[in-house]
Amino acid sequence: MIGEKSRGQSDSAGSNTIAFGQKYIQSEQFKSLFREGMALVEDTAAYLDGQGRDESRELSGHVSLAYATESMRLTTRLMQLASWLLVRRAVNEGEMSAEEAFQEKNRVKLRAIGRTGHTKHFDELPEELKQLVHSSFRLYDRIIMLDKLIQAERRETIHVPMSPVNGPMEQLRSAFEAQ
Repeated sequence: MIGEKSRGQSDSAGSNTIAFGQKYIQSEQFKSLFREGMALVEDTAAYLDGQGRDESRELSGHVSLAYATESMRLTTRLMQLASWLLVRRAVNEGEMSAEEAFQEKNRVKLRAIGRTGHTKHFDELPEELKQLVHSSFRLYDRIIMLDKLIQAERRETIHVPMSPVNGPMEQLRSAFEAQ
């Protein structure tokens, strides 16, 4: 039909496509997500340096190992999330271009680092640590969804043809990350 754009085409003056991911990143909701992420990083650091250190000394051998494992995974996960949030904020504030952000994202891979079901004795860990771990995964899952949306929008914008293999490969990647 006249005036209709095929999928993948964009027309800044008349496009009906809304880049939700990009709009979200520029919204108050993103600022709230950013504050939530940074607060979780601060809360985790305070816990691990204070109360968590004291609690870890009281744990038995196998639970102590689980504590060390989960605290390292938690710290790594939060560093990845904080990096992602900081890069996105830098783009919003004009300190970095979207292309620079994409290059930076390729250096910092968001990967699921050990879901709690993989840790023996997780249920025996201090409650505060378990809460921080669960909070980090809730934040991680939200950011992963947002990141996937932004990447899909980016592919559409630069008209990268999708290989028929990409769909099944992404499903496999997602299935393994969820485990």
